[in-house]
This record gives sequence, C-alpha cells and structure tokens, in this order.
Amino acid sequence: MDFTIHSHTTMGRVHLTVADLGRSLDYYQQGIGLSLKQRDGRTAYLAAGERELLVLTEQSGARLTRGTTGLYHFALLVPSRLELARTLRHLTHSETPIYGASDHAVSEALYLTDPDGHGIEIYRDRPREAWAFPNGRLKLVTEPFDADGVLSELTGNEPTWTGLHPDTRMGHIHLHVSHIPAAEQFYRDLLGFEVMARYGSEASFVAAGGYHHHLGLNTWAGIDAPPPPEDAARLLWYEIALPETAVLEELTHRIEAAGLPIERRENGRYTTDPAGNGIRLTTAGNS
Repeated sequence: MDFTIHSHTTMGRVHLTVADLGRSLDYYQQGIGLSLKQRDGRTAYLAAGERELLVLTEQSGARLTRGTTGLYHFALLVPSRLELARTLRHLTHSETPIYGASDHAVSEALYLTDPDGHGIEIYRDRPREAWAFPNGRLKLVTEPFDADGVLSELTGNEPTWTGLHPDTRMGHIHLHVSHIPAAEQFYRDLLGFEVMARYGSEASFVAAGGYHHHLGLNTWAGIDAPPPPEDAARLLWYEIALPETAVLEELTHRIEAAGLPIERRENGRYTTDPAGNGIRLTTAGNS
C-alpha cells in the first residue's frame, strides 16, 4: 500500500430510508436516546449533543430485505464504560429489545435492530494500550459480554438519563459487500485504510490512524450479493469525515484517476464502493 489515508479520518453521519418516520423517531429518541435536531418534511436529523449522527428519510412502503449489500450496522461509540452501563440500564428499563452483546477484546458492545431492520451497535472502547497484536495482527474476538461487570460501574448517584452522552460519536460502520478482495482493493489500496484484522475469508476490518476499525466489510449476505432494491429500507450513504479540504481533494483526485464515478457537490463528494454502498466524503466540520 503506497497511500495512507489521514490518521485523523473518522466516520460521520449515516443516512437511511425508513418506512414510517414517526415510528423511527419514537424508537431513536425514546429507545436509543438520540435527540431530534431538525426535521425537513420527510427527513429528520438526529444527534447526540450537538453532533449529528443519523439522517432518516421516510419512503412509504420501504421494506426489509435480506441477501443484499448495504448496512450491517452503524456503531455509536459512547465515551466510557460508565456511559455504556447507563445506556444498558436505560435500554432495560425502557424495554428496548437488545438482540446481542459481545466482548471484542478492544471493546464491549450491545446490538439492536430498529423497526426497519437496520442494525445498531452501541459500544465503548478499551484503552489502546490494552489492545493485543498477536503475530502482528490486532486481536478482535467475539466473547461473552460481562453485563454484571458493566453494570457495576453504576453507583446510584448518576444523573437522570436524558439520552446518549453528548460526546457519543459514530465509531464505525459495518457493511455487507459482494467480495472481500474487491472491497479491500477499494478501501485499502485506493482510499488508504489499513487492514487491521480479518475473520477468515468472510470479513475484513479496516481503519485510519491505527484504530481497531472504522469500517467492517463482510460477505455474510452472500458472495455476489446485489445492492438492495429501490423499495427497500436501506443505506443511502455514510460519511467518511476527513480533517481538511486538502485531504478531501486528494481522495477525490485518486477516485477520479481510478476511473470511478464521483460527484462533486458543495456539501461533499458522493461515490460508491464496489458493492454499491453509497459514500459521502466530507470534511469533519461539515459532517
């Protein structure tokens, strides 16, 4: 790899279509703890604190599909184990279904699914100095979640729950792709992310700046999986937030030089990966 993406690259907003915006707003506000920052007709913008994280656009009749590329889950990173504990307690008290929970060595994570079938992860990171690199490759595992240990962070003196902590951000995006080699060629060789770990031949995890992963790429929906149909509840785009305009322009030129389509707009650059997943390249201040 002769090009490396800027180490301060992060993930920005995720834009999804949903069948019923009112239903989704109830779920994301009352269940997940995001706040409604703005609503423009059939599109709503949800945030933690002042940071926009999620864009939802109503598409009447949008349906759940399987066996396609697109979103596996988006992952909301809370700033501490205590905040993960507070979130877990809220989810339990509000009877918001939790469909999974895992310890990944680098992080502890809860998994949920919204009313349209979009996957959600809420997680906290362990300190980087605690991450292990056996044989030079980051250790990512899926082990039982220590719910008692997480909840032991609570002292009973915490403030009343008012939503996800304002420092919550979009930690990573996990995507269904059609082929791992093609996805790695795009994200590693063209965009400059580093491959941090692999799960056999079916999943790859890439990142900027040595993070455990900013993007998960898997073929669990099937090799050669097609993009979702237009009437599906689906991912429209996710944001890669770059630290400055010069870096955005550099990536734009690389994509153009590779002969791939990229649309220049005032608010960012729009392209797709080889599996058809929509990407919005932007600067961090515009994400």
